[in-house]
Amino acid sequence: MKTVFLHGLGQTEHDWQDVISYTSCSDVDCPALFSLSKETMTYPHILTALEKRYANITQPICLCGLSLGALLALDYTIRHGDKVASLILIGTQYKVPSLLIDIQNVLFRCMPKKTFENIGMSKSNIIQLSHSMRQLDFSKNLNQVTCPVTIICGGRDKANLKASKQLSSLLPQATLHIIPNAGHELNKCAPQAIAAILNQQHKIIQ
Repeated sequence: MKTVFLHGLGQTEHDWQDVISYTSCSDVDCPALFSLSKETMTYPHILTALEKRYANITQPICLCGLSLGALLALDYTIRHGDKVASLILIGTQYKVPSLLIDIQNVLFRCMPKKTFENIGMSKSNIIQLSHSMRQLDFSKNLNQVTCPVTIICGGRDKANLKASKQLSSLLPQATLHIIPNAGHELNKCAPQAIAAILNQQHKIIQ
């Protein structure tokens, strides 16, 4: 089974490599999200590019996303549930708090342009993408997610911990894992813990 890893807003596809090295996954895909679309850098354009990338898959995939990647993974599953065998959401929201996005964009504006060079996006594109996520709300569509769901959050990820617990309660087939003393970017700070959960999930669905 193919496992697809979707990275976060301030990351690249390479930030999944440690996780992958600890998993038993033999067929993986880590798309560079910010290079997928040739259109304006917005959330809808990235989602559309993902849909095109997996339009011709013949077997359901295991979809794993962190932060922005988790939003995309959840959205994709709502739209194409027949193509997803299992869903892993890390440090996620299901209803994006617009205030959090606004604060994040203020911080982005204060950061020097060179800070964004390593992720392959300009400062203006990051702000534009972030702004395009302000109205995301999957609350009314969660009943369309029927595959097994694993929700993971760092114990110190205060911005997403409450939402992760709420989402777990809204999805009856979901299991929740809180990684103690870990922050938001779990693929960087707790790759072995993430890999162990992924390996267990694969055993269940195979």
